[in-house]
Amino acid sequence: MMHSIELLLDERSDATVRTHWSQLTDAGLPSAGRHLTPTNRPHVTVLVSSRIRAEADAACAHLSMRFPIPMTIGAPILFGRPERVILARLVVPTAELLDLHAEVVDLSADHIADAPPPLHTAPGSWTPHVTIARRLDPEQLTRALDVADLQTPIDGRFVALRRWDSDARTETRIAGVR
Repeated sequence: MMHSIELLLDERSDATVRTHWSQLTDAGLPSAGRHLTPTNRPHVTVLVSSRIRAEADAACAHLSMRFPIPMTIGAPILFGRPERVILARLVVPTAELLDLHAEVVDLSADHIADAPPPLHTAPGSWTPHVTIARRLDPEQLTRALDVADLQTPIDGRFVALRRWDSDARTETRIAGVR
């Protein structure tokens, strides 16, 4: 399984993304919100690895002083193959956000099992985004874009950094606003 370090959204931004998830679910479409567990929340993945040791938490804890971080969730974007896509919304990559990303990757380097995959998360090719739905076929994608308002920008803040352990299905808050 994959482990990750992720940015969490402020309450209002989180609620707006959850509204997108609910709109898709209510329309019978795949949604990133289909798992109703306390740890399934809108987020932006900063780093992924097959294993991230808990020592990464201490290495990144001082980053709390950088939060909250202003952010804008913008246009819809697609990842994957045409027959099954991931629908997400791009997070506008500000200098502050790119700097935080590079610092998290650097501070975590000695505490991960393998280097971040170059696609979407490695420095220089990171695509910050919030996932809306996975495994959409072309017809579902068309419907999803009609159902959810994915054009209106969401201006908010990142308020925390967490480590997600997909094996244990647990989250550990690393840094952020309390």
